[in-house]
Amino acid sequence: MLSTNLRSKPLASSGTGRRSAFPLKMLVYHVGVGGLALLMIYPIVWMAVSSLKPNTEIFATAFNLIPSTLEFHNYVTGWKGFGSVSFTTFFKNSFIIVILSTIGAVASSALVAYGLGRIPFKGRSFWFGCVMMTMMLPHDVTIIPQYIMFSKMGWISTFKPVIVPHYFGTPFFIFMIMQFIRSIPPEMDEAAKMDGCSKYSIFFRIIVPLIVPALITATIFSFYWRWDDFISPLLYLNKPELYPVSLALKLFLDADSLSNWGGMFAMSTLSLLPVVLIFFFFQKYIVESVTTSGLKG
Repeated sequence: MLSTNLRSKPLASSGTGRRSAFPLKMLVYHVGVGGLALLMIYPIVWMAVSSLKPNTEIFATAFNLIPSTLEFHNYVTGWKGFGSVSFTTFFKNSFIIVILSTIGAVASSALVAYGLGRIPFKGRSFWFGCVMMTMMLPHDVTIIPQYIMFSKMGWISTFKPVIVPHYFGTPFFIFMIMQFIRSIPPEMDEAAKMDGCSKYSIFFRIIVPLIVPALITATIFSFYWRWDDFISPLLYLNKPELYPVSLALKLFLDADSLSNWGGMFAMSTLSLLPVVLIFFFFQKYIVESVTTSGLKG
């Protein structure tokens, strides 16, 4: 009995050591992840805090997140904009561009994905390969040809160059939606055809309700990309009254006089609100689009 008890003690101590080591690993993991999260979110917090600081304190105390005085006036002066154009116009322009281009990108991509994924036609593999090739094509390669084409069409200084191209599909969205469509059993299409449904009826009545997570995910990504787009408005929109928020923010930086850093950070903080709200309201659909395969049940 004594020898048995002696042999059992090291086993008990070993189990206790493993139990104590497990919380230690979890603690190190959470501390590390929390540190990385703090490192990533710090610039956003610093920008929001700087929007409430006087201009003289923004860069003088870059690592101090507590302003000496709260300058809410930065939001008032920043919203006034420049000349006779306020940020009401800039935000309105951004929403016009983002909403119209997002509708076009998602709707056209869904139709193209349905045609490539469900409708058999000659050369389908070739056209699908072309779509994949355009997805790997750098955007910088197409800037000059597109600018020349839009200039000859008389579209410069209008919203058309930043909206109309998105009505011809987005390769990434086409590929993503195709994966959902391919996961839907083709027998559902055959059953719908027997009931007298056309290809368009199958798309709107069968396919679209089953790919809602993919459509919402494409909408979120399109909203992000169009809201943050800076190059396209810079190239095609030459009038301040047509500027979106992303382009209007650069007007706060004046090389000939004192830059209004407080107003710029205030408007930058406000420009993040639509993106943050969209993410928090629809983040579950992003997870659902990754974890599901188009057909539930």
